Amino acid sequence: MSQDVIGILSDSHGDLAAFEAAYELLRAKGAQRFIFLGGRYSDLDEWILDRRERSRGGREYSGADFIEDVAKWLAVTEQKPRPRSLSVPDDALKELEEDPLLVREHFLRTPERDSIQYRDPSIPRKVLDMVGDTLCCLTYDKNDLSRDDLVNALIFIHGKESEPKLVQIGPRFFLTPGRLAGAAEQTCALLERVDKDLRFSAFRLDGKAVVEPQTLAVDRRTKLSVK
Repeated sequence: MSQDVIGILSDSHGDLAAFEAAYELLRAKGAQRFIFLGGRYSDLDEWILDRRERSRGGREYSGADFIEDVAKWLAVTEQKPRPRSLSVPDDALKELEEDPLLVREHFLRTPERDSIQYRDPSIPRKVLDMVGDTLCCLTYDKNDLSRDDLVNALIFIHGKESEPKLVQIGPRFFLTPGRLAGAAEQTCALLERVDKDLRFSAFRLDGKAVVEPQTLAVDRRTKLSVK
């Protein structure tokens, strides 16, 4: 049984309908956390706003809605601090279904080079996180990876590719979900932890698998440099 199921999306480039379809597909497949690698950093925010508007039945956002949102946000930050890893308890799934405002709390994301967020020093261009006991590095463009990144992490999750891929180079793995816009097929991916194994798969938005589940033979005996 999967212990962690992580949905991976990239390169939406303003196609919020594709973003929505990928999110719903990955959630239906059990995703509890999500990685958005960019391809238009602000698409996550615009998609959240769109979901929020639809949850209100399309009516105009009011002052009462704002007060309600602030109250919910304060309750979340006081009672449920933002998770620091990609694994979350199962009851978080109910939050995803009930309130679009809380969905953002279950996403990690990275900016692309031509976005204003990429130049914002308060926004990391790369994100390090753990999946089980394996260190992962998230970035939009794998060309942004530094030597230290390559030395320290074992799994690299990136965007800016036309199709989903799993590539092994030595003891390290490079994963990409493909694109939600601007490719022959719109795709997204899953990274699952089953016991101590990690498994990668990818899908078209109609649910058809384009990369069947592949197990990552991660060598955790590899000595990593920690600075």
